[in-house]
Amino acid sequence: MDRRRFLKALGLGGAVLAVPGALAACGGDDDAGDGPIPTATSADGGSPAASPTGFPTTSARASSNEKIKIGFIALTDCASVVMAKELGLFERYGLNVDLVKQASWASTRDALLTGDIQAAHMLFGMPFSVYTGVGGPPGKEIFIAMMLSANGQAITLSNEDFGGKVGYRTLEKVKPVVDALKAKREVTFAMTFPGGTHDMWLRYWLAAAGVDQSTVKIITIPPPQMVANMKVNNMDGFCVGEPWGGVAVKEGIGFTHIATQDIWKHHPEKALGVNADFAAKRRGDLKLLMRAIIEASAYIDDPKNRPSVAKVIGAPAYVNAPSDVIDARLEGKYNLGKDLGEKTFTDDTMLFFNGGAVNLPRRGHAVWFMSQYVRFGYLKELPDTKAIADRLILSDLYREVATEMNVAIPEDDFAPFTVTLDSEQFDPANPSAYLRKIGVQS
Repeated sequence: MDRRRFLKALGLGGAVLAVPGALAACGGDDDAGDGPIPTATSADGGSPAASPTGFPTTSARASSNEKIKIGFIALTDCASVVMAKELGLFERYGLNVDLVKQASWASTRDALLTGDIQAAHMLFGMPFSVYTGVGGPPGKEIFIAMMLSANGQAITLSNEDFGGKVGYRTLEKVKPVVDALKAKREVTFAMTFPGGTHDMWLRYWLAAAGVDQSTVKIITIPPPQMVANMKVNNMDGFCVGEPWGGVAVKEGIGFTHIATQDIWKHHPEKALGVNADFAAKRRGDLKLLMRAIIEASAYIDDPKNRPSVAKVIGAPAYVNAPSDVIDARLEGKYNLGKDLGEKTFTDDTMLFFNGGAVNLPRRGHAVWFMSQYVRFGYLKELPDTKAIADRLILSDLYREVATEMNVAIPEDDFAPFTVTLDSEQFDPANPSAYLRKIGVQS
């Protein structure tokens, strides 16, 4: 695909944003993502090009050319980080960014803590899991600068074990099948990181289905390896981000039992994580990084751009998965598999911007995650949840960036909310009352 056709496919028409990484993915001369992308300029070669999504321009530029490495996992919701690179948005602000594919969430954690990478596409729950000792060395700090996505994960069940016995959202049918399987052998489910988002969705679903989590085995598998492991019967079901639920359906080994937006509509999913050194020493550059990602997020949420975005992120350098599967679920069209038909999501597809509603990192959500750690036995008692949320979420930084970009800032940072699956209300100001209500001593 040549440059002119590619830009037209992206809906940029005559725009002059440089996108060599994506061109490489379409058969260009360079490897995807290799080499610096020239800073996008206006048609006269002068001032920086206007944002393709209409945000206010800024004269701010990076403080140095020092490399910024952003880690990512091969998941559809890495799209805003990838597209900020591919559309030349980082380079518009003079940022020298490399995207570094990570093997697992544990390797992402370690790379952030050691400084091998400065930022990452990351599970929202990871900083709280690590800080409290659930998923890493306690007291270690990873910070959340902004949210990258909401919705768009799924619990996939094996065709061999659950097919024809459990359908879409038929929670009442899950326990009888699990009990029948347990009479013969161990039942295993997989998630991606202790205390992370997929872990919480899986355990919340098991509880809602009446399955005691202590009676099944829950293992940790990196997202891109889920489908391969189900193929060899290493698990009976898994919770992971797209496109791997859709790929399992396409390959005929599993079906979508429930999407995570069915569990909690507009739940927090991926965040932009940063380490302490980068946040403290290059605060201005971090703001520019966030600005570029917000622009890319709005670009992805435009329905006309999603097919071309799917092609770009599906390339081997990024997600390495069929673009038709990525595109369909980005658009909210879920082939559920196993003769269950198709489910179409409308206002609760995977979202990256949603007028700014996605990108605010909410402290109340952090308190919910830490409360679940107590509920599911990771922690014996509640830590000082508000203090941890205040410490690890860079709320003021996000508000600065959003205000400068004229992006609406939601007013529900610490407001009560209701989880869709069981209609259970959670008040971040009183997590102990929530735990008592559901029968957990904290």
